Amino acid sequence: MEQRINFYANGNGAFQSLSGLAAHLGKCSIEKQLLHLIYFRVSQINGCAFCLDMHSKDLLAVAETTQRLLVLDAWKEAPFYSDRERAALTWAEALTKLNDGLIADEIYNDVKAHFS
Repeated sequence: MEQRINFYANGNGAFQSLSGLAAHLGKCSIEKQLLHLIYFRVSQINGCAFCLDMHSKDLLAVAETTQRLLVLDAWKEAPFYSDRERAALTWAEALTKLNDGLIADEIYNDVKAHFS
């Protein structure tokens, strides 16, 4: 497949915006491993090979297991994600998909129980 857009030449503004957001989130109280897990899951949903490559390396660098990385796409059925991780992944998916523009109160309340 031929490259259609040169990300480095044409996407610098978008990348800088995402970098600023990542810098802010990096200062929050969310554990680094969980933050990288969220980034990786959002990248799966968006189908971004560049981001999946980058975040998979980040996850392996913070000692994430290969099993959890490989099964993340089916995290709802997998037994090895904590309730806190499940809440974060549910919230990340809801924000990423925004099918009808609303996030259910049930999802919000579950996340609120794990995060301030």
